Amino acid sequence: MTSNRPYLLRAFYEWIVDNECTPHLVVNADFPSVQVPTQFVQEGQIVLNVSPSAVTNFSMDNQALSFNARFGGQPMQVYVPNGAVLAIYARENGEGTVFTPEEEVFEDEELDLVEETEVSQSPETKPEPEKKKGSHLRVIK
Repeated sequence: MTSNRPYLLRAFYEWIVDNECTPHLVVNADFPSVQVPTQFVQEGQIVLNVSPSAVTNFSMDNQALSFNARFGGQPMQVYVPNGAVLAIYARENGEGTVFTPEEEVFEDEELDLVEETEVSQSPETKPEPEKKKGSHLRVIK
């Protein structure tokens, strides 16, 4: 299945705006392809006001969100892949949601796949037997 993050982002954005609050995003500024004003990045993150009154040409699809805004009086186009969004919340009351960092999830999954591949590609070398961990699953050949 595809990621549910873009759908949740759109839903929370609309919910916050419909309730006449100001949507803010917490973004991982170090995520690949992120384009944000680096002078406002703190500890690898930036908080962006994405209310309709603060941005122009706002677009959000299944891959990323983008918009034009002014930072310190300077116009800038902002581009944020959905995986870089760490949270979305309403400034007025903090209501919103926090997302699991996508990069870490993928790294863990890739590590597991590599370990499984190495074992399955080397049938002539048998790993030392480990102590049973009490799994309820059984391998049937």
